[in-house]
Amino acid sequence: QVQLVESGGGMVQAGGSLRLSCAASGSSFSTYCIGWFRQSPGKEREFVAATTWNGEAKYYADSVKGRFTISRDNAENTVDLQMDNLQPEDSGVYYCAADRSGSVVAGLTGNVDVWGQGTQVTVSS
Repeated sequence: QVQLVESGGGMVQAGGSLRLSCAASGSSFSTYCIGWFRQSPGKEREFVAATTWNGEAKYYADSVKGRFTISRDNAENTVDLQMDNLQPEDSGVYYCAADRSGSVVAGLTGNVDVWGQGTQVTVSS
């Protein structure tokens, strides 16, 4: 089973960019689909983006389409989330999740095997 560590969070002004990275330890990284989720105070955790085992298929929440890009490097055991044109409503703690079943690409969390610890993103207006 992999372990996940997120990095790259921070504070930016509206319109700015951040690049988050999810780094995995372990030798079975390519057997997991990886998703990014976010949670802000008082709200439920919501789906942001996901990619399949080989990174060829990518899925996005409607709210981030055209602004966020997910990419995967199985040689480096990383999945990055490039976030452009950030808005205050994008603020929250961002988590990556590993899921062997693949259901994470539909935004489902019930089959997630491993969660990262999260990284904070704050966008000021």
